[in-house]
Amino acid sequence: MLLYNTLSRQKEEFVPAIPGRVSMYVCGPTTYNFIHLGNARPLVFFDTVRRYLIYKGYQVLYVQNFTDIDDKIIKRAAEEKLDPSALAFKYTEEYYIDATSLNVMMADIHPKVSDHMAEIIELVEKLVQKGFAYQSDGDVYFEVRRFKDYGKLSGRALEDMLAGARVEVNEKKRDPMDFALWKAAKPGEPSWNSPWGQGRPGWHIECSAMSLKYLGENFDMHGGGADLIFPHHENEIAQSEAATGEPLARYWLHNGFITVNQEKMSKSLGNFFLVREILDKFSPEVVRFFLLGTHYRSPLDFDDEKLAVVEKGLDRIRTSIQLLGEACQRAGVDFSMINAKEKPARVTSIIDTRHSSMKAFIKIKTSFEQAMEDDFNTALAVGSLFELAKETNILVQSLGPKISEQEKACLLQAAELFKLFNQVLGIFKEDLCTGYPLVTPVDESGDGMLEAVMQMLLDIRNEARKNKNWALSDRIRDALKDINVILEDTPQGTRWKKQA
Repeated sequence: MLLYNTLSRQKEEFVPAIPGRVSMYVCGPTTYNFIHLGNARPLVFFDTVRRYLIYKGYQVLYVQNFTDIDDKIIKRAAEEKLDPSALAFKYTEEYYIDATSLNVMMADIHPKVSDHMAEIIELVEKLVQKGFAYQSDGDVYFEVRRFKDYGKLSGRALEDMLAGARVEVNEKKRDPMDFALWKAAKPGEPSWNSPWGQGRPGWHIECSAMSLKYLGENFDMHGGGADLIFPHHENEIAQSEAATGEPLARYWLHNGFITVNQEKMSKSLGNFFLVREILDKFSPEVVRFFLLGTHYRSPLDFDDEKLAVVEKGLDRIRTSIQLLGEACQRAGVDFSMINAKEKPARVTSIIDTRHSSMKAFIKIKTSFEQAMEDDFNTALAVGSLFELAKETNILVQSLGPKISEQEKACLLQAAELFKLFNQVLGIFKEDLCTGYPLVTPVDESGDGMLEAVMQMLLDIRNEARKNKNWALSDRIRDALKDINVILEDTPQGTRWKKQA
């Protein structure tokens, strides 16, 4: 498995420190507002990385923090007339709602800054004792020039950064590039007691303290958006490695920006979109599919039209799953076999890799895994999902009235691949590929009346088609389309579905 390591600026073979286990730390949101699409991209991507590692058989320890103490939180709390801790709790809970909608799995550990003040203070004390940090009028700063490797993640030279920066004058600092580990309390702000007086932690120190506590001095993967490379992750490396003498993380992964009309999405430009707002127009499956359809290191340009295109593509995959489910029902395929660790001898004995569909499915699975193992290329992995849908359609359309045992094995293989791919990409809720992978129209009345009425209309239309009464046939189809009910004529009969 190859992945691009920001630290080395090249692809490297992934070898975890402990065989069979992976430790991951991913920077989570600052809880002062609903998450926007820029926040959602790393959440979805690193969730997919985690899913693939699990798919490959690794035991994964996944840690994602919440920053619940921050200048932005204090400012927003004053605007909403809330205590900062109450505001942070409110938006932490809202995060869980949005993340669950996008099918992002809960982290194994979700640490909060406010729960780790003892660890933060201990780490700052250690840096002061080692001569990497100094106290100045209640503040504590990290002395950047004392850490010889500063800039190794971002590739920036300290003198170049200083020359090109408009650095705020701060007489408390020995050097303009030094950064705060601890901030002295200001009136009305939340604060904690420390050896340097009342105060609160700086932004960067929190992730170092929490990652060191839960993952140790040298863990496998650290992730986040490209905007965190400098200064946040650069400063994390400096303070952590100054304290421990060990590399903080072995592999650093960063996803690219989301843009709007080729311009970076940001709150300062006013061109950011909350996930909540987007989910009012599009399903969570469409949004996740959109986020995974581009390689994670590439910029991703957002607009409604692009999501609409993604929605149509997702509908094609749903249709393939629907047709597969119907074919499996006709064939009497037992889907409990999908979840079995070992296929029954009756099934394995009838699989013939010379069958054209089986050949195609084996090739598609290989392509999917090759894509994911080449720097987690979800764009190509999504392409394999479309190829699976295409080959499934070919298989289903080739079936005659009597389905052979080999064809049943091919149907089972297609269903298994949909399930496996979905376990990694997380596009559909898990129950889609449990049992029959069948997307059935929902009869909201609960009494079966909708199904009965639709069947009656389909019978009338089928009779009209048989009698070559195309006008009546088209009239029924168009009338249903006007109320967002779509008819699809297939070799196995006419199907219908509601369009969102």
